[in-house]
Amino acid sequence: MIHSDAQLNAQGLACPMPIVKTKKAMATIEVGEVLEVQATDKGSIADLDAWSHTVGHQYIGHTIEDDIIYHYIRKCDTSCKSDVTFDQTITLEDALTGTGILLDVREQAEYAFGHAPNAVSMPLGELETRMNELSKDDTIYVICRSGSRSALAAQQLTNAGFKHIYNTLPGMNAYTGQLQKEVQ
Repeated sequence: MIHSDAQLNAQGLACPMPIVKTKKAMATIEVGEVLEVQATDKGSIADLDAWSHTVGHQYIGHTIEDDIIYHYIRKCDTSCKSDVTFDQTITLEDALTGTGILLDVREQAEYAFGHAPNAVSMPLGELETRMNELSKDDTIYVICRSGSRSALAAQQLTNAGFKHIYNTLPGMNAYTGQLQKEVQ
């Protein structure tokens, strides 16, 4: 099961109603939260993906069970896009072949839809309370979707005394290898 912060039942509705209902539901959740939209209209796959990108939300993906399409959309605004940079970077290729820990700081739903082999899931929102699971002497390659959240996480780890931290650029949106789909 994929974690979501809110659910919307749009089953039995045809275009444009799943989008209309999704727009209203997105107004009720906070930035960074994930909305699960349950739909039966097969056109909703392309429609909700396109709508999300048009309005600036992140379409994470969808699953289908018993003819119900479960869409996952992360609410974004300008705060989802960060201008934070982190000076110590590593290429995606080098991080994947390196001997450090690949720390995936994307949301659990993003991780569930696909991650690099051996990546450890620790969403950015949980990092502060879970960083004690990491050793301050380990080499850690932090990765997210684009490099923005991973820059924030890398800075947070460095501020906490971690010594060998690298922001992985580009992020998972440039990954072309075989995705793993199991959830930690």
